[in-house]
Amino acid sequence: MIKRILFLKQIPLCPDFGQLALRVILYLPLFLKHGTEKLFTFGQMTQHFPDPLGIGVVPSLLFAALADGICTLLLILGLFTRWASFILFVNVFVAWALVHHFALLGKGNDHGELIVLYLGGCVALFFLGAGKYSLDAVLDRS
Repeated sequence: MIKRILFLKQIPLCPDFGQLALRVILYLPLFLKHGTEKLFTFGQMTQHFPDPLGIGVVPSLLFAALADGICTLLLILGLFTRWASFILFVNVFVAWALVHHFALLGKGNDHGELIVLYLGGCVALFFLGAGKYSLDAVLDRS
């Protein structure tokens, strides 16, 4: 009886629902904050956006807009999940490494712990896939 309570045996495991929750809960706020900002204020952002790789402000911002604006939306929908998580991982890792200098504990404006959560979600979704509650699953059936 204790074992059943400790392991919550009365609630069935549903990994596919867990993958859906991970995709939506983790990446909807990223899309709403950073994705929409980059997509809808692109011109204004070119004035102050960093160029961490030395490829130019516009290419850097284009890649960040692709990752934060498009790939997060793809992750939420569960479409091309593994590619989207890879692209988003690269973008977030570059920002964490070269802009935030691997800050972890949120000193000032660095939000390192949140960045690590985004990276962890990308890694998990890259290896797990989107699950059956996704557009990837719908496309895979046809």
